[in-house]
Amino acid sequence: MANVSVFFCFIILLFGISVNGVEEEVKIYELKKNNFSIKLTNFGARIISVILPDNRGKLGDVVLGYDTLDEYVNDVRYFGAVVGRVANRISNAQFTLNGTVYKLDANEKNNTLHGGVKGFSQVVWKVEDYDNSCQSPYITLSYHSFDGEEGFPGDLAVSVTYALLDSYNLSVAMKAEALNKATPVNLAQHSYWNLGGHDSGSILFDEIQLFASHITPVNKSIPTGAIVPVEGTPYDFLKSYIIGGRIMEIPGGYDINYVLDGPTEKKMKPVAVVHSWKSGRVMRLSSDAPAVQFYTVNYMNHVKGKQGYVYLPHAALCLETQGFPDAVNHPNFPSQIVTPGKTYSHNMLYTFTIV
Repeated sequence: MANVSVFFCFIILLFGISVNGVEEEVKIYELKKNNFSIKLTNFGARIISVILPDNRGKLGDVVLGYDTLDEYVNDVRYFGAVVGRVANRISNAQFTLNGTVYKLDANEKNNTLHGGVKGFSQVVWKVEDYDNSCQSPYITLSYHSFDGEEGFPGDLAVSVTYALLDSYNLSVAMKAEALNKATPVNLAQHSYWNLGGHDSGSILFDEIQLFASHITPVNKSIPTGAIVPVEGTPYDFLKSYIIGGRIMEIPGGYDINYVLDGPTEKKMKPVAVVHSWKSGRVMRLSSDAPAVQFYTVNYMNHVKGKQGYVYLPHAALCLETQGFPDAVNHPNFPSQIVTPGKTYSHNMLYTFTIV
């Protein structure tokens, strides 16, 4: 990557919103290096824009979202958010830990999705640090989740750091510490990506490669507990393939947890490569998580987004690196339990290139 001599970072104050009856200050933060920039908000620790050039030099925003904070406050799609305390689904909104049954808030039929009715995507995070020196612009946000929040046990200290490391490299580092009780933790970053531009239509003609030889099949969106190979099925993206090439063979479209290949210990490994032929943009994602949820945004029906653009089904894709869904109810899945004195960590690196 070429050296970048000019960097800019600035903060834009929006307004306060009422959270639990208390007026909380919400801001938009921008990190910028040359012609690559991201905007974030401390409401839900969300990415609200990612701007980078296409193969003609035209800048474009490659994540879906809204124009106003009010729309994010009322969002039910988790646009750009950090989701937790436990991402994805927990079956029957309950689990047993150390002999105690914990009943959670159900917000998707009988299940708990992305932390419950008011998960981490719907709270105001505190800005712990913001680097204005601009050598490697970053922001660190934190949230204290209280014992019993959405039914989860124990106090939990959570943080996420977004950083621009080199040209077109975005790092996301999430940490959590259980303060007084063992608790499940599975954080995920829930941006909706369209490398053609948020307003460019369907991603079904883009190509994707997933470095995962197995999936965890589901019954009504809940894992069965099995881990099965993708070889010879429409889920096989071990080689780069058009996203829409076999999607008609998948009822409803792709929305499944892939088990990542590579080391099982906490080491960075390749997750996916996405290539948009419309723009020439390529996104490479790596992570130290054991799995990734690949979702082709199957139910986005006429959602009014940025600049009034209307988002339709398959307007984006999500790649949510994560622990296995419903692991608290499947002893054969890697554990998500964090005990006091232990630290949960989850790291991602997005590398963008133009071809």
